[in-house]
Amino acid sequence: MASLAGQTILITGGTGSFGKAFVERLSNETGIKEIIVYSRDELKQYEMQASLSTKSVRFILGDVRDYKRLLQATTGVDVVIHAAAMKQIPAAENNPMEAIKTNILGAENIVNSAIENGVSKVIALSTDKAANPANLYGATKLCSDKLMIAGNILSPRSKTIFSVVRYGNVLGSRGSVIPFFIEQAKLGVIPITDERMSRFWLTIEEGVEFVIRSLDIMKGGEIFVPKIPSFKVIDVASVVAPGVPIKIIGIRPGEKLHEIMITEDDSFYTMEFEDFYAILSPELLNNRSYKTEGKMVHEGFRFSSDSNPNWHTTKSFLSVLKANRIL
Repeated sequence: MASLAGQTILITGGTGSFGKAFVERLSNETGIKEIIVYSRDELKQYEMQASLSTKSVRFILGDVRDYKRLLQATTGVDVVIHAAAMKQIPAAENNPMEAIKTNILGAENIVNSAIENGVSKVIALSTDKAANPANLYGATKLCSDKLMIAGNILSPRSKTIFSVVRYGNVLGSRGSVIPFFIEQAKLGVIPITDERMSRFWLTIEEGVEFVIRSLDIMKGGEIFVPKIPSFKVIDVASVVAPGVPIKIIGIRPGEKLHEIMITEDDSFYTMEFEDFYAILSPELLNNRSYKTEGKMVHEGFRFSSDSNPNWHTTKSFLSVLKANRIL
């Protein structure tokens, strides 16, 4: 956290699951100058402000679609965490222009306002669905990732650097499958689209710590991918609601059987480190420090939830859920 000492940090979408955990984590640190929550829901801001153990957080109402408001909000800001997004897959499919306005045009506004105001670092939160996307949500997040990485080319004078963090499903987050399974268990049956389906999983705290670490080591132009375990969705149901009957309903439009975070095409630009991967922009491929710190993955490498060497067992998955008070 030394790199954040004396810094003003703004997080978009700060009243979401990640935002609340991130703000709570940073608000307990000494030395940070100011934390700003930027989001568009006044009720969520009110509730979050009331629940915080510290009053050193400032709240700004605004939408990432609104460039002028972002310009105001990012004035004097050193670090931006871009977590605002339209995330629900069916909502994006049924309202495509709304997803494009928030996820793509909103990302463009973040890039331009950060450069205009001389923000030092910007990290955007991405998703496994952005790799080889099968739905509009994933496609908009892939565009967002590209905009962020290209931001490094646009800011040679302001020296603003941009990177991305891409990870999998967050255990127990709002809209995730675990709360859904718990509710469905009350009805006596849990719907599963396909018994072979697998996903990457991590806790919200692990996501927060990975973003903080990425802030420390970023050079601008990386997509950071943590090495996190996989687990079958059907096994999630058996852990969350043991004994409840399961009904296979078939895979839905835009849904993947397995998630992938690094594609074979990305393998030419990907370096492996002890507990994460980094997909590098062409400008970073020849960076001397990266060549001494990590190693290139082999051609054709892919990081997918079905071929992942790191898997949760039923016991380990249950212990994580209990440790994080999700069950």
